[in-house]
Amino acid sequence: MDIITAVGLTAGVLTTAAFVPQVVKVWRTRSTRDISLPTFATLVAGICLWLTYGIAVGDVPLIAANTVTFVLVVAILVGKIAFK
Repeated sequence: MDIITAVGLTAGVLTTAAFVPQVVKVWRTRSTRDISLPTFATLVAGICLWLTYGIAVGDVPLIAANTVTFVLVVAILVGKIAFK
């Protein structure tokens, strides 16, 4: 693995892991009062585009990070819609 790929994978792990505490909190408390629906909907769209781009260029760090981030952010978005 070259240094650029390692940097990309590290960045992906860190930015993806940043959503884990929020997902846990949303699902434990069933509270999404302070989460902005437009912000998370926009984030999901952006992640989908990054994932599409990563697949198009064959960039493993982009594909891996955005796949996991998509799942985490969708979990928050589903909680936002379900726990009104």
